[in-house]
Amino acid sequence: MPKFAANLTMMFNEHEFPARFTAAAKAGFEAVEFLFPYDYAPTEVAQWLKENNLKNILFNLPPGDWAAGERGIAALPGREDEFRAGVTKAIEYALALGTPQVHMMAGLIPSSSDLALYRKTYLANMKFAAKELAKHKLNLLLEPINTRDMPGYFLNTQAQAHELRAECGEPNVKVQMDFYHAQIMEGDLAMTFKKFFNDIGHTQIASVPNRNEPDDGEVNFPFIFKMLDEMGYQGWIGCEYRPKGKTEDGLAWFKAAK
Repeated sequence: MPKFAANLTMMFNEHEFPARFTAAAKAGFEAVEFLFPYDYAPTEVAQWLKENNLKNILFNLPPGDWAAGERGIAALPGREDEFRAGVTKAIEYALALGTPQVHMMAGLIPSSSDLALYRKTYLANMKFAAKELAKHKLNLLLEPINTRDMPGYFLNTQAQAHELRAECGEPNVKVQMDFYHAQIMEGDLAMTFKKFFNDIGHTQIASVPNRNEPDDGEVNFPFIFKMLDEMGYQGWIGCEYRPKGKTEDGLAWFKAAK
């Protein structure tokens, strides 16, 4: 049976962030994920999880200046010290929250860039982060993101991510397969998932093309959920979608899939 984690950055936005934990638990979720916890103290977020008997499955490393449009710094030359400080900060939160894995955002790359330099920087930062996380038995996730939603993002396909993961060579590096991004960039979701199954550490869902509830659009998610079960996928499925209206009113798909 699939295990679903509500993404509290996108879902339950009818509530302020602290109240979304209670809303998710009342809706029947047993786990949550979110982009960033850093606006709050680790003890605060840990308390919200504990009060609602929720697990935190995933959050991202500090992404640089998000408000100014940055989308990660792992591939950006000259930002290594900032990246390493972010790894330290993420580990502090992960240990406080009981989070098993964190996602490393690569960043936006100018079209005229020396891609070899960005790739070298990304790999070096990946290896550093993986080794630091391994000291605490934590995994590092890489996620390809589609170029329609995030033009210029360094990492775009599952094949590219798995090539970099293999080159890094650290066993606690896994790839995140967001079926929404993968459908836009690649399609052939079932065969892609099966090909890379052993090194996929997390999955996420949203309808395509509108990124709403996964009961609409061009992807047959009941088929995807059945495939995950048949393959023996033990991880969580992150619900990283934008509800069409009030979150609770759009959860028929969730009740049907449980």
